[in-house]
Amino acid sequence: MDQAPTGNRSDGRRLHVAGSGDAPPGGRAPGAAGPPSGRAASLPQDHTQAILETTKHVAALLKASGHPFALAGSVAAHAHGVPAGFQHDTDFCIRSEDVDGVVQALRDGGVEIVPAPEDWLVKARSGDEDIDLIFHLAGGPVTDAMLERAPVLAVDSVRMPVLAPYDLLSSLLAALSEHHCDFAPLLTVARTLRELIDWDALREEHQRNPLPDAFLYLLERLGVIEPREPREAGP
Repeated sequence: MDQAPTGNRSDGRRLHVAGSGDAPPGGRAPGAAGPPSGRAASLPQDHTQAILETTKHVAALLKASGHPFALAGSVAAHAHGVPAGFQHDTDFCIRSEDVDGVVQALRDGGVEIVPAPEDWLVKARSGDEDIDLIFHLAGGPVTDAMLERAPVLAVDSVRMPVLAPYDLLSSLLAALSEHHCDFAPLLTVARTLRELIDWDALREEHQRNPLPDAFLYLLERLGVIEPREPREAGP
C-alpha cells in the first residue's frame, strides 16, 4: 500500500505532461524506439484501470468468502473522491484471525500468494498487479470496529467496504517516518476529505507524534482546516 500508507503506507503520484515528442493516439512518435521487452511490454496501457480491475476481482473473492474486509490505500482514497494517483498496488484491510481463510479464498480464485518478509500483511499478485492484505496498520491492528464503520462505496461500478475517511487518513499519518515523509499525497487526501473528518479527534490521536502533528499544523497554515485552540500554558 499504495496502509504502502496503506492503509499502512501512502503512495505518491507523478504527473505526465504531454509534449510535442509524445506519440499520437494509437501510434508512437517518429524516431521513437520499438516496443519494450520483458515485463514492461506486458503492462496494460492504462495502469490505473488495471489496478481497478484487480481491486474488483479481489473484492469479489473476499465478499464471497464471508470474511470482513475494507479497501485501503490510494484506491480507497479514490473511492472517497480523491483524484486517482495509484502507484503500484491495491490494499485491503483484513483481521489477523481471517488470514488463513482469506489466503485460501484468493488461491481458489486464481490469485497468487507471494512470500513476504513483513509480519503485518500478506502479499499477493493477480496478473501484473500487486495486492497487499494488511492485518496490522502502522497505528495498530485492524479491528472489528474499523471494518464495521467502513462505508460501502462503488469502486469502478463494484460496491465494496472502504475504510472510513478518518481511519484512512489516520493510518496514513501513522505510517509517516523519517524514512518516509512525503506530505504531497496526504495533502490531496486531506483537502478532498476535510469535511468528512473529525480533525480535533485526529489531532488528539497524533499530537505526540512529531511528523503527523507537523502535517496537521501545515494544514492549518494552508487554511485547509481551522487552527486548533491555543494550548493552555502550564503552571
